[in-house]
Amino acid sequence: MTHDLDRPVWASLQHQPHWAEGGELARRFKRDINRFASARDDSDESLAALAGLVNGGDDAVYIAQVPPVVVPPGLEAVKQALGVQMMATQAMEPDTELQVLGDADAAEMLALATLTEPGPFLPRTHTMGRFIGIRIDGRLAAMAGERMRFPGHVEVSGVCTHPDFRGKGLARRLSAAVTAEIQRRGEQAFLHAWTTNTAAIALYESLGFVVRTTLNIAMLRKR
Repeated sequence: MTHDLDRPVWASLQHQPHWAEGGELARRFKRDINRFASARDDSDESLAALAGLVNGGDDAVYIAQVPPVVVPPGLEAVKQALGVQMMATQAMEPDTELQVLGDADAAEMLALATLTEPGPFLPRTHTMGRFIGIRIDGRLAAMAGERMRFPGHVEVSGVCTHPDFRGKGLARRLSAAVTAEIQRRGEQAFLHAWTTNTAAIALYESLGFVVRTTLNIAMLRKR
């Protein structure tokens, strides 16, 4: 049986349909929330439904799953890569000194994510979960938060630091704090990283995350 973690995008969209477009065969996040999408499975019907959710032009979706990505007819993979899915295995301590971010910080959050590219981050990605940040001299120096979620599991995501403030351990502090809050609620924290991002993987391993599996990731557009 496929575990929800093997198709985390589908599991998250099923659990929170208010964030979704689509139906029982394929879904994508609303276009100002995130760019991830998923078919229910690799049947012809599900893949056709996924293709129907992608418009032409600059519209694109990201697929992230353990099974190999099957590109639906009518779409093409413009990018493909491998990622790792990591699970927290150690309890982490809360950090009450960090700032909770919200709508008033949305423009700064989007600007920081656009600069540092921690993953797809759109104007309303910050509404997917609790985000926290660190300000230095009034500037948003670093942030991290929650993204995909389904029963018992919440993803740590959006971890990024402005280049002007790297080397201060901010990403480590934020990642641990986000994980601690997830654990406080009795849920399992997980996250994703590109296989090529060895620095990030090493950081997460030092916090007690372990690699569960490899993910296939593809960016799909209309032909």
